[in-house]
Amino acid sequence: MIGLVAGPEAGAPTARARALAVLRVRGTALAVALLPAAAAVVLAVGSATGHIADGSVPAAARPAVTAVAVLALALATMVATVVARARPALSPTVPIPEETAPDLYRLVRDLADRLDVPAPSAIALTPDCDSWLEDRTHPAHSPPRGFALVRARAVAAPVLVIGSPFLWWMRVAELRALLAPVVAGTGPAAHPDIAAARRFVRGLDAAVAVASGRPHLAFVGWVARLLLRSCREHAAEMERGVAAAASERAQAVDYGLRIVAQEQVGLAYAGWDRLLNRVAVPAWRMGRWPSRLDAGVVSALTELSRRDRLAEGFASRLGERPACDLLEEPGLIDEAASLLAARLFHGGPAEPGPGWTPVAWSQYPEEVVDRTWRLEAARLHRVLEDIAARGTAPGDPAPAVPPGPDVPPGAPTVARVLERLGGPGGSGVGEELELRLSAEVARDAAREEAAARRGAFGTVAGGSWAGGLAPLFPLQPPRSGRELLADHVTAMVCCAAVDTAGAAPGLDWLDGPALLVGGTRRAGLSRTVLTLIEDGDGEPLRAWLGEVGVRMEKPVRLM
Repeated sequence: MIGLVAGPEAGAPTARARALAVLRVRGTALAVALLPAAAAVVLAVGSATGHIADGSVPAAARPAVTAVAVLALALATMVATVVARARPALSPTVPIPEETAPDLYRLVRDLADRLDVPAPSAIALTPDCDSWLEDRTHPAHSPPRGFALVRARAVAAPVLVIGSPFLWWMRVAELRALLAPVVAGTGPAAHPDIAAARRFVRGLDAAVAVASGRPHLAFVGWVARLLLRSCREHAAEMERGVAAAASERAQAVDYGLRIVAQEQVGLAYAGWDRLLNRVAVPAWRMGRWPSRLDAGVVSALTELSRRDRLAEGFASRLGERPACDLLEEPGLIDEAASLLAARLFHGGPAEPGPGWTPVAWSQYPEEVVDRTWRLEAARLHRVLEDIAARGTAPGDPAPAVPPGPDVPPGAPTVARVLERLGGPGGSGVGEELELRLSAEVARDAAREEAAARRGAFGTVAGGSWAGGLAPLFPLQPPRSGRELLADHVTAMVCCAAVDTAGAAPGLDWLDGPALLVGGTRRAGLSRTVLTLIEDGDGEPLRAWLGEVGVRMEKPVRLM
């Protein structure tokens, strides 16, 4: 194993040199902390042996130096204790025990043997399109299984974290080629100097986080930040060297397939991003989480391959063995990864419960799409009625347009929306609708967040998110007032189409909610809605409604 660490890779010498530079920063900090104590010892020994006469300047300074030494040692001990006990941040992952994926572990170990590097100590999945090695050997964490002997010292091998979308979209050979440079990183990671430098940097980073916002640990935070600044450049260069060494070692393994695998990484990321933003986010907002996100990635990418001529040939790969076959229970793993994705990107609870339940893809149109449309239609109707009621008051600039002769008073219908937005004063109504809808949506979002923080849906009470995970949501920027109004009008029209024209809610893997008429997706609605909102012209929308067979005067069923 010594030969492994001292291998010919181009980045290995740089990584080791930079690791030693990081450790020198640690040694310098220790020396500075011990310097007053060393001076106090010298003065004490000098006085005891008679080399320093009583009444001399050194003898007079001895009490002060001793006090400074005691203070320095106390502060150094406090800093060292916080750094040692601080828990470095670990990436939230789904652990994959070996008994649940023996074929996957066998593939990784065979790959490590081919690369002549230590095998990772364990495997975990992340609900994202990335893969890396993660060292979990800090004293604050329980040590993982598996050790690699390096220079007669035991260094725990890192955990291999694999992006779960890769397992479902990639074929087995592609996954092996993709993981080759990642697994090769266990070689440099096994070097004791590199491992020690990484532990030191992670400990400092964790200490900064612990000291943040705690006045009694302000000194600890200051020292940790100072040391981090001192070794930041060395640590960054060390990681670049480690990556270069791993990439160089992996060159001889499946080189041709690695190029293909990298193409699949970009495609997987595109499908994953579209699926999260267009499909998962609407469900999460409804308190539902799709339980098979990774399987959905395959459907989304297959659809993308069908639509995009640049992706021709990608779908033909589906006849080869998928990497998820390396798992004993891929459905259970997909469900766990999907729940973690909801926690990471939305801040959802750690476990299913009231108001936070899984939804299968077969149930998605009815449980998410239809329900979202009806909630937005109800919100639009409520705001429109409020504007109309206030418009009858003296001095209110918002016009009150009377409904058409065939529209029941107060009924939620598409005809009333057309009259309000396409009639006299429609631009003023539209502007106020945008403001009111934005305020309503913001209040609803704040209410949902407050409920989650109170533990209403099974999260940890006391103002913290489940498992200490803060949500990364929203994935998309907040919708503008114009976009919100367009979405709400579209929702009202879709509800009317479902209720009066035999249409049905559907799911488009790339675009999310879709209106199906006669079993196929009906296009052109968004363009006509924008014409109504922006130009006050309702004729294109009326024509669209007539083609589909929607009865505008019929009341829409709301939630």
